[in-house]
Amino acid sequence: MLKEPRIVVDNIPITLIMALRGALECNRLVTTGNKAGTWNGSLVFLRVAYKRPFQAFRNAQPLAAISASLTGCQSCQWFSRCILKTIIAKIPSSRAGNRRSEDSRIVRHATHTNQTSGIRWLPGLDTLRQYESSWLRHDLVAGLVMTTMLVPVGIAYAEASGVPGINGLYATIVPLLAYALFGPSRILVLGPDSALAPVILAVVLPLSAGDPQRAVALAGMIAIVSGVVCVGAGLARLGFITELLSKPIRYGYMNGIALTVLLSQVPKLFGFSVTADGPLRQTWGIVDKVLAGNTNIVSLLIGASSLALILYLKRWPRVPGILIAVVAATVVVAAFDFAKRAGVSVLGPLPQGLPSPRVPFAHVDDLMPILIGGVAVALVSFADTSVLSRTYAARLRSPVDPNQEMVGLGVANLAAAFFQGFPISSSSSRTPVAEAAGARTQLTGVVGAIAIALVLMLAPELLQNLPHTALAAVVIAAAIGLFEVSDLRRIYRIQQWEFWLSMACFAGVAVFGAIPGIALAIAIAVIEFLWDGWRPHSAVLGSVERVRGYHDITRYPDARLIPGLVLFRWDAPLFFANAELFHQRTLDAVANSPTPVRWLVIAAEPVTSVDVTAADVVNELDDTLHAAGIELCFAEMKDPVKDKLKRFGLFARLGEQAFFATIDEAVSAYRATHAVD
Repeated sequence: MLKEPRIVVDNIPITLIMALRGALECNRLVTTGNKAGTWNGSLVFLRVAYKRPFQAFRNAQPLAAISASLTGCQSCQWFSRCILKTIIAKIPSSRAGNRRSEDSRIVRHATHTNQTSGIRWLPGLDTLRQYESSWLRHDLVAGLVMTTMLVPVGIAYAEASGVPGINGLYATIVPLLAYALFGPSRILVLGPDSALAPVILAVVLPLSAGDPQRAVALAGMIAIVSGVVCVGAGLARLGFITELLSKPIRYGYMNGIALTVLLSQVPKLFGFSVTADGPLRQTWGIVDKVLAGNTNIVSLLIGASSLALILYLKRWPRVPGILIAVVAATVVVAAFDFAKRAGVSVLGPLPQGLPSPRVPFAHVDDLMPILIGGVAVALVSFADTSVLSRTYAARLRSPVDPNQEMVGLGVANLAAAFFQGFPISSSSSRTPVAEAAGARTQLTGVVGAIAIALVLMLAPELLQNLPHTALAAVVIAAAIGLFEVSDLRRIYRIQQWEFWLSMACFAGVAVFGAIPGIALAIAIAVIEFLWDGWRPHSAVLGSVERVRGYHDITRYPDARLIPGLVLFRWDAPLFFANAELFHQRTLDAVANSPTPVRWLVIAAEPVTSVDVTAADVVNELDDTLHAAGIELCFAEMKDPVKDKLKRFGLFARLGEQAFFATIDEAVSAYRATHAVD
């Protein structure tokens, strides 16, 4: 038996090289005659496998080529065992399971069976425990790159939400730190979001009465409600709830929100203000102000130029278009003193220092709008965050638990609330920037938060000449990115009724505002969800020549019916909303049979559940059929559904003989009982 020497070449045990050479001499392995090429490629792979086993697992084509023929040869088998043993030994046991999950082709939700309950809810600690020194340079660079975008965007979205710009930076710093500890995604970037701005503004604007401190308190209360909802839903493992909103419905309300954001920022772009409520009134107010000559031409030129520059530079993700546009606008305003000479509104100096902890308070009369707004924010933010998180989890092969994602988002919102911030969400614009800059972990966000904190402590006057029209351009550019048109065209081509559902949600937000529009979208989603189960498809089945099984006679008009037997398939769960329809359709199927019916067999494979109401209806159906001399039977019913029927007493009533494993078995029993060919 071969023994493993202790000699190594390039840190590779010589036994592997010997085993590889022996394997290459095997005719089973090398049939092309190119032994030198196979040897060199395999030796390169051995170096990679021994030094970087994770990379070897991802790039194991040489091993796959070798292993394909490892049969019957002792050298080959020994080589295979040695190399696998070596690679596995190089993987630390505490990380092997996690790495194998990350490198698998199919990304699954993270499992935490090997983690303590504390680590389960603190994935940042687990990431820190696995942190590799080679990631540090990438995270530092990505964090600094992100800072150039986080500062102007945070200020712009704060003002779009009806709170002072400085609070946008507060709502950036603290949530980034909180999510780094509680968030499961390694690359997701959280912060103020354009999609949330109209929802926050709808609550803050009418209740704050122009008082900035009151606006901050109201926004903080909304963040508390949103955070509590997200954390509670995550702990209750309700991370699936946003999946109940179909893609067309999400497109509808997000397009409506994009329009609302756009209309709220256009007045700032033109250098005036509009106090009208609602998108339609805002549109009329904008047109009225423009026709009245209230446009500040200098503000419009600066804002329009900034917007054009941001949109133009978007085609190059690595170029910080927002930073370039904002810096250019600030320099122009400062150089020509447009704030005094042309009346261009500017940000002014920011308060120096870090945000202090503060508990937001609101009047009792304001609680209901705050609760509604907080729930709406939670729904929108988690819907966006879950989609973005799943996208990057699949791209980076790093599984993410949606329930933990909800907890991370909720904790980040709570942290923002208690440090003078406002509701935050993930960012579909900043996350790609972090990825393009080379971010590896949430240390990128920590670096960004520290960099913003240093700006506030050391250079708060740096942005005092930043014009509001440039900030409006930043928000408008983000709103344009929220619009979804191309996929709606596809939906219109393949399923028009879902397209019109999307248009209804869009109209609801555009006409009634963000919060009523989101409520309408939820109502439409519930109706859509129930409709498929309320009016499901059903069919009478028959046998078709040269086609195996039993099929819908409306699709196969030549299908043969068995005299006296009705095979009826119900393609949905049986529950209170469709029970009466089931009763009606089964009796219609019996009435429409061309021959007198003796048996009615329900093909129940699609029936995944039965509730009490439906069970009572089945009882009534059995009474009706029994009075007509017809026997009710079921075929292909799932065991969990049978268990429910046993609890309801329906299984005992019908008898075990009325349940068949397959339709063929039911047909055979009927033919044996009634002597039908």
